[in-house]
Amino acid sequence: MDAYNLAQAADFRHERATKGQLSAGAFAGIEILVLTTLGVATTYMLYGSFDWLHVMLSLFLSLNLLICFWEICLFLRRDYIEKRRDFWAERRTQTKVPVAIEYMSTGITLKNMFSPTFWADMWSTYALYDGSYADRRTYGFNADVGNGFTTLIPSIILHVGITVQFLPARVLGIVGVMMFWQWLYCTCVYWASFFVAGRHTLISKKEMKVYIWGTNGPWAFFSLFGLYASIRLVLDDNYSVLGM
Repeated sequence: MDAYNLAQAADFRHERATKGQLSAGAFAGIEILVLTTLGVATTYMLYGSFDWLHVMLSLFLSLNLLICFWEICLFLRRDYIEKRRDFWAERRTQTKVPVAIEYMSTGITLKNMFSPTFWADMWSTYALYDGSYADRRTYGFNADVGNGFTTLIPSIILHVGITVQFLPARVLGIVGVMMFWQWLYCTCVYWASFFVAGRHTLISKKEMKVYIWGTNGPWAFFSLFGLYASIRLVLDDNYSVLGM
């Protein structure tokens, strides 16, 4: 579904994945698994190396590539997201089912697999826990849009770089320091803005742990390891920190 029609947005209904059909959540998980496995397996075949830090960074960069696409969808379908938030709020009241779970169990087809509108609906559900994603004037909205457009190519460079070493270690390390610091900083500021704005008072403690801490935590946790690896790449000027 990619008929970008605001007049029909409130009438659209997601259908649960049927037997033999991938759900949105399964599709996302497979994408991350495939990219991570491809990176780890390629490095092992080329260099005979299997290192936990390399695996962690491959996993994070694969995740960020998917999120970059979603964040571009956030920008492209910002009007749609604002309108659809009301639909999901009503849906949650009717079904008593967490809307994030309902959305991620939606069946995915070839038609909507890369549809900006289909994936933008994910942000409509998230906006129930943080209303800033249905408000283009906020830090959360613009920080994520910025991440989508500015870190897509650097993420590809880092992912390929730690896999096949196509750049001098020092050069790749400089790119890594810039990117991992940006991710760590933006995540911390996002959390701070969430609490300063008082949005934590609008959701339950469980929702805050799952959707605010849980979904944003990887960008803080993995960035610390990424910074360590990137600084070592610069100082050592080789890939030994990644077991190569």
